[in-house]
Amino acid sequence: MKHLFIHSIPVLLRKMLQFVLFTSVFSSLCALTLCMSTEKLILGKIPAVFSPFHLFIVGCTLVVYNVHYLIKKSTPELSDQFAWVQKNQRFNYFFLLVGILLCALFVWQLPGAVKIACIVLAVISFSYSLPVLPFRNKHRLKDFGWLKLLLLTIVWTTVTAVLPILFWGFDPLAFPFEILIRFVFLLILCLAFDIRDHQVDLEAGIVTLPNKIGVRNTYTLINFLACVFVLAGIFQFFRFGILFRLFDIIFVSLTTMVSIYYVKKFPSDKNYIFLVDGQMILLGLLTIFF
Repeated sequence: MKHLFIHSIPVLLRKMLQFVLFTSVFSSLCALTLCMSTEKLILGKIPAVFSPFHLFIVGCTLVVYNVHYLIKKSTPELSDQFAWVQKNQRFNYFFLLVGILLCALFVWQLPGAVKIACIVLAVISFSYSLPVLPFRNKHRLKDFGWLKLLLLTIVWTTVTAVLPILFWGFDPLAFPFEILIRFVFLLILCLAFDIRDHQVDLEAGIVTLPNKIGVRNTYTLINFLACVFVLAGIFQFFRFGILFRLFDIIFVSLTTMVSIYYVKKFPSDKNYIFLVDGQMILLGLLTIFF
């Protein structure tokens, strides 16, 4: 679409950005920065980037997302990302192998509680995409609309908020607002993607929230959740007294809403991934360095 800002970027940079966005690299960066954001809060300092825990999380993300890309069914006309992935599947196999190696190398350095949690998360993640469920018409968890939304939000919240707390030996119950903030934030992003996919989901018989209450009401829910996101940040400020973290949450709430309404007007896979999913990286970087 000629209106999209992405077309003003030189061809080489566009191809590089396309590579980052359409492979699992971007999702791995989202997971990594959000994990480090939680660690910054609980440790009071910036954690090392190349730690066994971070490399394991990156590996898990690479595995899960590349398995999903390899089995996903769509048409190039409906998805720019799917079209790109179909032409460049070698990258999926490459990053899948990298992910498996990272998981195998660093899983042994994780605490027992993290290993157990990861096993549960792995079962949920693969059941989400792989047709392994023994139901007549619904063989994947993503075929259940409400479950699809909640599971994505819960898995990402657990990976990026609960696991870092467990890894460093803290009790997750000691950081309720961090977990709530992460859950609400990710729920907003997942709802935005449910809106994007609502017509495709409807045709597939998947009753997601936008198909249940309507797209307009779903936007209203997103607006409400954005207020909850900020409110939870205020409660966290009263507990930890970190003013910059509150400013970061308020700023990201605004950029998230602007991005969601921008992609409503100019929908594309690039815009959704870069602008909506990219809010995870933005929140992570801001809370890590400021």
